[in-house]
Amino acid sequence: MSAKGEAQEWAEIVRGYGQRHELTYEPVGGINPKDGPVALCVGGSNRLTGQLAEGFWGSCCDADEKEVGGLFAKALLPTALLAKAHMPDLAKVVPAFNVESIEGHEAVSQRFARKVEFESIDFNRRFQATVPSEYDPVALRELFSPGFLAWTTTMSGEIDFGVNDRQLWFLWHLRERNDAELKEALKNAGQLFKRLQGEMEESGIHTYPPGPWHAGLAAFPDG
Repeated sequence: MSAKGEAQEWAEIVRGYGQRHELTYEPVGGINPKDGPVALCVGGSNRLTGQLAEGFWGSCCDADEKEVGGLFAKALLPTALLAKAHMPDLAKVVPAFNVESIEGHEAVSQRFARKVEFESIDFNRRFQATVPSEYDPVALRELFSPGFLAWTTTMSGEIDFGVNDRQLWFLWHLRERNDAELKEALKNAGQLFKRLQGEMEESGIHTYPPGPWHAGLAAFPDG
């Protein structure tokens, strides 16, 4: 199959997932009206918005695209899937952090200067966690319980996640571009969202119930 054919096939896979789950599909994600909530994955190809998986509201789009194909049949194909959700409650606890899979990375990002070590040897072997130089890493250590650290190491595939601009982001490195892979990626993103909400609730931190506000489709409820 040509690169353009692969790109079209992937777009139809994403569109089909959106139709089955009553999501909004856009070939390229746009912005929300001026008086509306901030949109997620702006400019991202094959954007889906809504309840991406059970209890997980947000947006997802293609990521880490690479140009493939011959001179007259080139196309951009994603090598990863990016999912995002508005989480201002989490951002109040840890305004920004970055967790990157060490596997498959020649050099882990240096955008975040302070490395955070955890008591879990398995977690430290698989991931590198960092926070901006101006933030205290203690808050992140306190947020990630031993149970959460153990759970993250059970996720299959190569993943990165973190918080930036009051948004939770989750990057899933695609092994294949098919419906099963898309479903697995969004399922894992949803599980991460739920786990982080659970960590905050156990720490007595106020959280919002899952809803369209996490996807930029409505304003957050009062309280």
